[in-house]
Amino acid sequence: MSLSELVSPNRVVLGLEVSSKKRLLERMGELLHEDQPELDVHTAFQSLFERERLGSTGIGRGVALPHGRMAGLTQAVGAFAVLHQPLDFESVDQQPVQMVFALLVPEEANETHLQILSQLARLFDRQDLREQLLRAQNREQLYETLTQPTQD
Repeated sequence: MSLSELVSPNRVVLGLEVSSKKRLLERMGELLHEDQPELDVHTAFQSLFERERLGSTGIGRGVALPHGRMAGLTQAVGAFAVLHQPLDFESVDQQPVQMVFALLVPEEANETHLQILSQLARLFDRQDLREQLLRAQNREQLYETLTQPTQD
């Protein structure tokens, strides 16, 4: 699945200002709602928050991949943000997070969920891409960089 199928320009934010992990997950829930009016913001937040309570989704290198399953979704939906200031996310490498890709998948989409998470982890493992995303000057450039990289 290509990232342009998961995110839209309206679900990408540059310079997101948040003061806590909980507030970040709330904002990501709001972002996931963009272009998806049938997606309930509170339910999206709850899905992300409940998964995060099981253990941090901070995968290291300044990246977090909060994710969850949600009843009523017909396809996977994602949102991406570069934070204004790095945020402690209890990541595996103990480094603060500055890039966050939130993902929600239909409740029954177990295999799809794992495939997308694996694809995102490989993508954000690329130092060149992380650096390009952090250098983006505006939302359009951020979206273009995120959705156009060479997929491996």
